[in-house]
Amino acid sequence: MHESSIAYKLYQTIAAEASKYDGRPVAAKVSFGVLAYINDELLLEAFNAISKGTKIENTKLKIEHKPLQGECQKCSKKFNVDLSNIKCSNCGSTDLTVLPDAPILLEEIEFQKD
Repeated sequence: MHESSIAYKLYQTIAAEASKYDGRPVAAKVSFGVLAYINDELLLEAFNAISKGTKIENTKLKIEHKPLQGECQKCSKKFNVDLSNIKCSNCGSTDLTVLPDAPILLEEIEFQKD
């Protein structure tokens, strides 16, 4: 389960930032693309288990899914790809390039001063 390794990296980064800013993290936002195949529930469970008994215990992890992007080769429009109906949302062409999936990013951490 790669969710555990992702949760551990999130834990390490959040804990390091908490030490740097001398605050207690209360929330953190992580985002990733649809092709990352990360199970939200497993990620949250792993993060909560790893952070239990630490300074970042009870930090609420917010998850945002980034849509897959495509670029039409006919009209050059960039658009969100609907995997059940792969065509340009502007001109209807099926001649498109699928752009790289969004990476796993820790976008923000909300702190509370102790």
